[in-house]
Amino acid sequence: MAADPIPAPDKPLDLLDVGLFVRAALLANVSAAGREFGVSAAVASARIAQLERQLGARLLHRTTRRISLTQDGEVFMARAEALLSAADAARASVGRGRSEPYGRLKVSMSSSFGRQHVAPVIPAFLRRYPSVSLDLRLSDEIVDLVDDGYDVAIRLGALKDSTLVARKLATNRRVLCCSPAYLAEHGMPRHPADLAQHECVILGDQRDWSFVTPQGPLTVRVGGRLVASNGEAIREALVDGFGIAIKSTWDVGPLLASGALVTVLDDYPFANDVAIWAVYPSRAHVPLKTLAFIAFLAEHFGDPPYWDRADAR
Repeated sequence: MAADPIPAPDKPLDLLDVGLFVRAALLANVSAAGREFGVSAAVASARIAQLERQLGARLLHRTTRRISLTQDGEVFMARAEALLSAADAARASVGRGRSEPYGRLKVSMSSSFGRQHVAPVIPAFLRRYPSVSLDLRLSDEIVDLVDDGYDVAIRLGALKDSTLVARKLATNRRVLCCSPAYLAEHGMPRHPADLAQHECVILGDQRDWSFVTPQGPLTVRVGGRLVASNGEAIREALVDGFGIAIKSTWDVGPLLASGALVTVLDDYPFANDVAIWAVYPSRAHVPLKTLAFIAFLAEHFGDPPYWDRADAR
């Protein structure tokens, strides 16, 4: 009598399908998940549907505008992230595996800060990590990291996108400054309220300047004939004797040291502390190339940052 046939084992889960599902759930966007994996939205959707068929459960609610986890999807999500972590650990345990940063790193940052404080050390970063290639985009426009496929961005000031993970790289000390020639012509402001009578140079739409005074917080609506979207244009106007502006010491430190610019209202600090941040998309597995770049910049800038240290002036 013939023995009963041994049932075929279930087909193993495809890690690409699992990874696409996890990223789509975290981003609430199948197209964005596909871009991270280098596949089209149609392919990403088909792979996730294949995973659902294999599991015999619907994992995602899909509408024309967004996706969300089903109850089964929430249960599977934790196991899926653990599965991907185990797979990464297995790869890292063999040879170099994933223990060395590698791959193309796409980075965005402001043009002025990037040119002055990041671009000069990029060759050193690439020499330290020979398996990494870098796509550095310098622009004053705020990019969408997920939709535009960036690994990391360097942001200055207050952060607005709570869906991103942020790491503070350095303090961003700001001063109110102008040229000695401007003060000789227009006089020294003695109180933040005096700024309403001065020619202020404005960055973008930032017309409300907030200070801490002995009487409490004070916000002054400033005016001026020059509004610029680029910090370098503002800096050059100040050097030429036109107006007062808020500037970061990373940008005007050498000009303050040389006397080309001077600070005013030093006894009235700004009400809002700002910093220099590295931000990157929230994900279960942050690529080593991203973490290496962030750590490299933090080490390079130092604490306090080198542009604020007396020995660097």
